[in-house]
Amino acid sequence: MPFKLTHQMKPKEQDYKLFGPENGDVGPSASKVLAVITMLPVGAGLLALAGITLVGTLIGLAITTPVFLLFSPVLVPAALVLAFAVTSFLASGAFGVTGLTSLSWFVNYFRQASQAVPEQLDQAKRRMQDMVGYVGQCKNNDDSV
Repeated sequence: MPFKLTHQMKPKEQDYKLFGPENGDVGPSASKVLAVITMLPVGAGLLALAGITLVGTLIGLAITTPVFLLFSPVLVPAALVLAFAVTSFLASGAFGVTGLTSLSWFVNYFRQASQAVPEQLDQAKRRMQDMVGYVGQCKNNDDSV
């Protein structure tokens, strides 16, 4: 069965009309045209700067790579020594802060404990007096403890 075009699938004459003043379409506004005209040189300038930066980076890399290869027996150990020195300096600082924090906690703990000792002694003294009173009552009543 051959393919038939129905009236819904046939292209209409208005589908072929493009943009134009006869369809009520107007071109871009003056502000949009001004924005494009203004930003086009700015974008082109930035793109040129990016290209110059890329070329400069590649030239610098081409010049410094042989220098790095020649001096790598000196630069690599120097970099390692520098990295270890920085790491040990930071570690010693961290250990110092840890020690001071521990010492501060220890001092505060003993300070609080020394303030609580008189209260605990008073409480123990009251308990002993209560126990003596209770034992005394038990002996008066001839009860065994």
